[in-house]
Amino acid sequence: VRAAMATTETIARYSREHNGANVLTLGSSFLSADEARAVVVAWIGTPMREPRYIRRLAKLRDLERREP
Repeated sequence: VRAAMATTETIARYSREHNGANVLTLGSSFLSADEARAVVVAWIGTPMREPRYIRRLAKLRDLERREP
């Protein structure tokens, strides 16, 4: 699980583009309902396409699969 707490649309986009976040968390005391909706729309609509970030996630996956 790669979770990100996003308080802005920009952070939501970056959490997907750069970190491949697959879980979004929202703080009710940080966002209004309208802001939260905008963050969710930005997060859902952002794919992870940048090859360098995909390579970085592949490296993390390989580390996670190593036996201790």
